Amino acid sequence: MALSASLQLRQAQSLVMTPQLIQSIRLLQLTHLELNRFIEQEVERNPLLELANEDGEPAGSADRPDVPFEAAPASDETDWAAAGVTQDGESLSDRLDTTYENVFPDDSSTVRAASPELLDSWKSMPGGNGAASSDVHDLDEFVAGRRTLRDHVAEQIALTFRDPADRLIAAELSDHLDEVGYIAFEPETLAARLGVCESDLMRVLGILQQFEPPGLFARSLAECLALQLAARDRLDPAMTALLEHLDLLARRDFAALRRICGVDDEDLIEMLAEIRALDPKPGLGFDGSHSETITPDVIVRPSADGKWHVELSSDALPRVLVNRSYYAEVSTRAARSEDDQAFLADCLQSANWLTRSLDQRAKTIMKVASEIVRQQDAFLMNGVTHLRPLNLRAVADAIGMHESTVSRVTSNKYMMTPRGIFELKYFFTVSIASSAGGDAHSAEAVRQSIREMIAREEADAVLSDDDIVKALKAQGVELARRTVAKYRESMAIASSVQRRREKRVLAARAAG
Repeated sequence: MALSASLQLRQAQSLVMTPQLIQSIRLLQLTHLELNRFIEQEVERNPLLELANEDGEPAGSADRPDVPFEAAPASDETDWAAAGVTQDGESLSDRLDTTYENVFPDDSSTVRAASPELLDSWKSMPGGNGAASSDVHDLDEFVAGRRTLRDHVAEQIALTFRDPADRLIAAELSDHLDEVGYIAFEPETLAARLGVCESDLMRVLGILQQFEPPGLFARSLAECLALQLAARDRLDPAMTALLEHLDLLARRDFAALRRICGVDDEDLIEMLAEIRALDPKPGLGFDGSHSETITPDVIVRPSADGKWHVELSSDALPRVLVNRSYYAEVSTRAARSEDDQAFLADCLQSANWLTRSLDQRAKTIMKVASEIVRQQDAFLMNGVTHLRPLNLRAVADAIGMHESTVSRVTSNKYMMTPRGIFELKYFFTVSIASSAGGDAHSAEAVRQSIREMIAREEADAVLSDDDIVKALKAQGVELARRTVAKYRESMAIASSVQRRREKRVLAARAAG
């Protein structure tokens, strides 16, 4: 059989995601700030889109006069009025028996000459100083700015160094500070670039390391902690040896630390308590970045009938309007070429798609949040110990959606409940089987139970991992000892031996 090339036609069906569908899916997982930024970009690009205020009106409607699109034809009366006179030749000032300055009093002397009753009413106007509501100043403009780490160090450099050369070296070293207050540089390279001796460079660095707060200009974690201990006059040989072996402390090898530092258990526990009281990142207190406030997407409130009222937060809902009157006006009068008509049609289609996508996004979030509230009713009533195990499939099957859609909706979305603000992902936890064959338990609820058990233990009755396993089994939770140890370590809780030592020292210190 001879081989030859040939053309064959085949017809098949396949599901292909359109660009608009991909964009709609991406809108689901955007955060509140990312969504607002995306909408602002669309409003700038699309002339048919407008941001609406809380009343549902366009944001600029209050500042625009309510007049038809087409300007009224000019008349003699409007021309005379623009000139400040009437058609009879009489000035408006004579007819009103006043001047424009008296009609719109802006001079403070006018206010001082007014009666006390008028002055009180003037002060009670919006703005607090008689100004119109549009002139009200934003209080955020008067809030003092936060001092950055660079500003804090620059002030101390100006007060500490008198020699211009030392001040130049100090300013160069301060430029190498990172956000947490550490410094990283090559002494030889920096000294050669500045044209100074390496000894002078290190001398200036030693002075900078005495700045407030202690720990700045450290080149490592051990040096940062040493600077803070030296400022407290607590840097003895035993503490120095401990700082030189922080890797053993991270592995909790206390036997090796006792041998290296030459101290007993009680002294080692006190040294560890001093280490915990130090700040490993002293520069973060001067970080100039502002933390963003979490805006909840869903608000859950108890209703009068004993159920829960779920609603979307108005602060997290973007308000976008399609200006159809503007589209009709421009398409009939200004857009005459085919390119203009095509551009307007594309803008209208894009605007309609965005509004529909935002509406669908809000409905999807509402469906998922309502189902989560229904599933986690016991948590809302009684707390985290009653948190039920939940997965994406259970919610997706209940509301008739795909698991990937539920996953995108719950990413970076927050719910405000009577028990606090939680991310929607928080309510999805691993299921742990019950020892009595009843309902399964949530992994987060089990962690909370372990945390409460350890918080209630006494110095002479510290619970081991096996004791916690038995206590959980009595509550109907079947859990292995290694799982208890894993949960305990994930919550940064020390072992029973270490907790017993610390509690005994604290009890002895309290008794003494």
